[in-house]
Amino acid sequence: MKLTDLQNIGKTLAEELTVSGVSSIEEFNLISLEELVMKLKESGFSVCLNKLYALEGAKQGIRWHNLSTERKAEIKNLI
Repeated sequence: MKLTDLQNIGKTLAEELTVSGVSSIEEFNLISLEELVMKLKESGFSVCLNKLYALEGAKQGIRWHNLSTERKAEIKNLI
């Protein structure tokens, strides 16, 4: 399986993750959202709220639109 097989992860975000050192689903699942944010920023990529929602949705296996209101509020604090 490829990163693009995950919910919410398209070609561009998969490429950004790979450049940032996360190149497999196994690696993606082992790292926290906070660590993903740090890796993306350290690699020079922008980190917007929609990208964070997409990543969290991928971690939960759901469309990011279906994240709980509480989790969305927590994620806003990461920016």
